[in-house]
Order: sequence, then structure tokens, then C-alpha cells
Amino acid sequence: MVSEAPPFWWTKTGWQAICLYPLSFVYGRISGAIMRHRRRHALPVPVICVGNFTVGGAGKTPTAIAIARAAKAKGLKPGFLSRGYGGSLDVTTVVDGHHHRSTAVGDEPLLLAREGLTVISRRRIAGAEKLVAEGADLIIMDDGFQSARLAVDYALIVVDSLRGIGNGWVVPSGPVRAPIGIQMRHLDAILKVGRGDAADQFVRQASRSGKPVLVANVVPRAADDLAGYQVLAYAGIADPNKFYRTLEELGAVIADRQDFPDHHHLADDEIADLLARAERQGLQLVTTAKDSVRLTGGHGRSEELREKSRVVDVDMLFDDPKAPGLIIDRAIEACRRRRLAKKA
Repeated sequence: MVSEAPPFWWTKTGWQAICLYPLSFVYGRISGAIMRHRRRHALPVPVICVGNFTVGGAGKTPTAIAIARAAKAKGLKPGFLSRGYGGSLDVTTVVDGHHHRSTAVGDEPLLLAREGLTVISRRRIAGAEKLVAEGADLIIMDDGFQSARLAVDYALIVVDSLRGIGNGWVVPSGPVRAPIGIQMRHLDAILKVGRGDAADQFVRQASRSGKPVLVANVVPRAADDLAGYQVLAYAGIADPNKFYRTLEELGAVIADRQDFPDHHHLADDEIADLLARAERQGLQLVTTAKDSVRLTGGHGRSEELREKSRVVDVDMLFDDPKAPGLIIDRAIEACRRRRLAKKA
């Protein structure tokens, strides 16, 4: 989780990263070997993996949602597969947005369940098979690129253009999940999110390797107009600064802010503090969709905080509107080739 990760992961390489290098070397060897050699379970339907190079968020969930919408427009029934990070359930479960709470299934699965069939499972194979049994004819994995549990027909790696991959070192010296060279060999395309230049080296590397590079932006919905509002913004996401930049783009004036760790469930005293600060300063509370779902049906004054908070929903907007549909088409074709090869 980036919010709980050491700050040095996202700065120029320093002594901390160097001291941890022996552990990073071992971790990188193991994670790389898993990606190269683990036997992957094949499914009878196409599988699209939306992942990233690093620990933490880069826009995977809105990307997965954009692909699912394109799939539905093609007449398909997409199903989301998630680990349910942050939730307590350790059994394979179909997420019901009207019944489940984020403490049980995690916050991101609740957002995905608004868009379509969603299954959480600590065991990706079992979760994928449950989606097929429920009628999904396309599986969209939210994360799981490095786990190499499933045969993936299209792997799209999302990179934030402002943060890139931090210091570029493998965990625990940095945020990278496996050696970049190995990850590059297993991806099908890179999605650069935003207009920054921190991801440019991977764009060039991908281009030299013949991998397509797509570009997209996280765009707030028009209903989230906050121009001129004095706000108290709070967020428990991987990169809170991304949320604050969005608010400023909407014209909001951030008079106060509060960061929490990614996937954090607010305690009673934290809720009370936010409500009191907003009232004392005359500020509009504003938060993210992920934070809002964590408050739904929660303890104490959770519902009061949720009702008093404006929620900024965002969409992933591809520069090429046809890109999500093309990703789906290529995944379907790859699945067809995979199944024919198995029969041969």
C-alpha cells in the first residue's frame, strides 16, 4: 500500500534502498521466477488483466471499469475478479452491493460490483471459475499480473505518468513488484495515465519491444462540479495527491485536508474529528468514491460523515475511444488461439 509505504520508495535512491538491496535481490529473483515458470491455469473464456508494475494504485479500478463498459456495449457479460483486499472474507464470494460492506469484501470490489458481476477470492483460480459458473464470458482481473496464477489473454499495465515507478527498485528497496525486464516480457500493452513524464522511459522501452502504448486520463464526472467551494478534502487511497489535484482542477479551494492509509477504515475519533473540523471552519467535506463506500453502513457516525461529504467520481477516459474495444477483441482472439493450440 503506497500510503503506508516508506516515503523513500518515491524519491531518488538513498541509503535506505541501498541497505535493503540484499533483500530486494532475493525478492526479485523469487518474483521473477514465479512470473517466468509458474504453471498458469487456463480458462474457457478470455482473461484481461489490469495490473501495474508497482505496489499501490495507478488507476487500475477505473481502467477495469472502462473495459467492462466497452464489453457490455459489445453484448458481452464481463465479470470482475478481485482479491478483496482490505476485506475480512476469505472464501470465494459473489459481491452483492446491497448486502456486503467494505469491511467484508473490500472497497474496490464494491465499486466494481456497481458495474457488473464481481467475485472476490484469495485464490484466483477458484474466483475465476466461479465467474465462469455465474455466466461471465469475459474476465477482467483487477490486479494479479505478477501472481501468474491464470493464463492471461491480454495484460494491460497501468502507469501513472507523474509517479512512474518511484525509485525503480524492487521491494523492499522500492515499490517495484518484480524485475521490470521480466514484467515487460509478459505484458501486452502499457496504459500511460496523465500528461506527466515520469513514465516516459517505460513508454520508450515498451515501444522498442514492440508493445503498444495507450494514453488515458482520469476525468471527474460533470456532476462533481465544486468550483468555488472551500473544502475539507480527505482520502484513504494510494496517492491522495492525485485526488487533491483533481479537486483543484474542478475549481475547489482546499482549505484543509487529511490523508489516511490506503483502504483505511475510519475510527470513531477520526470521523468525529473530520466532522468537527468541517463545521468549525465552515467547509464542505469532499472525498473519493472508495472512501465513501467504506463509510456506507459503518459504525458510529459513519453514515453522517458519508451524507455530509461530496463524492468525486472519476472515469478513465482513453485518448483513443476505440482502445477498450480493441483490447477486448485482441483478448478474444488470443483466447481462441490458446484454445485451438490446446486441442491440437
